[in-house]
Amino acid sequence: MNLNSSSANVKVTIGMCVKNSEETVNKAIQSLLDQDFPKESMELIIVDGHSRDKTLEIIRKSLKKTGIRTKIFYENEGLGRARQIVVDNARGEYIVWVDGDMVLSKDFVRKQVEFMDHNPDVGVAKGKYGTLTDVKNQNLVAFLEDLGFILNTLSEGEASEKILATSGCIYRVKAIKQVGGFDPQLKGVGEDMDVESRLRNYGWKLYINSATFYEIRRQSWSTLWNEYFWHGQGASRLFERNRGAFSLYKMFPPVALTRTLFRMPAAYRLTRRKAVLFLPFHYIFKRIAWSVGFVKTSLERLIT
Repeated sequence: MNLNSSSANVKVTIGMCVKNSEETVNKAIQSLLDQDFPKESMELIIVDGHSRDKTLEIIRKSLKKTGIRTKIFYENEGLGRARQIVVDNARGEYIVWVDGDMVLSKDFVRKQVEFMDHNPDVGVAKGKYGTLTDVKNQNLVAFLEDLGFILNTLSEGEASEKILATSGCIYRVKAIKQVGGFDPQLKGVGEDMDVESRLRNYGWKLYINSATFYEIRRQSWSTLWNEYFWHGQGASRLFERNRGAFSLYKMFPPVALTRTLFRMPAAYRLTRRKAVLFLPFHYIFKRIAWSVGFVKTSLERLIT
């Protein structure tokens, strides 16, 4: 579906894969409309995973009379298929990936595009996580989840080993097409780790730069568990198809605990909150959920 089919030149495609995001998607769309990058040089491609709420209604209302070129597609096969729909239909030189629970700083797109223009050997560049609210007013779950991601992108530069994921990333379309695009056979999540592995194998560099974005975090332990259980399920399917996509041993709880303990001093210096003492519990909790999802899906595949 085309909301605006103008054929003007497009520098960057905004790829938004959403599902049941009615509580947050309006903020994501508004942050796109507030960008200081020329709207005539952008297009928006939305792939909806058959939302059962008002996600699309909110998107259409938010975009009405904005003039931004928009295409809407539908899929129900997983993020690998959804992201490849964006790649197949993108007219931009770059794709900036925005989730339905993200908010971009006003200069995010401009900074990402400028970075890629000046670094032709970079296939993917990720911005830095910021925090949407005063950390003193966040509940514990949101604070710890926010802090974990902020620490992951604290240092700018080449990310030779880190998994960047797609949130807040800009992809060079030439690079993603060279490696064959996203794998539509991957169900659930894990499509980003798979692509990053292939990009590195082809010699493309992955970077973290200074563009800032934010995510609206999970507010309860139960929703956090469900999210990482789902990630574990996706990782199991990915591991079967591409065992070089990530280091399996780093994902399990004992290794995760050691890594988190080393990060605690930096976390305290950053926030000056004693709540950072809960970081090990938080990280172990997520990794147990991930591991249960991974093992459950792996066993199901063996049985069938």
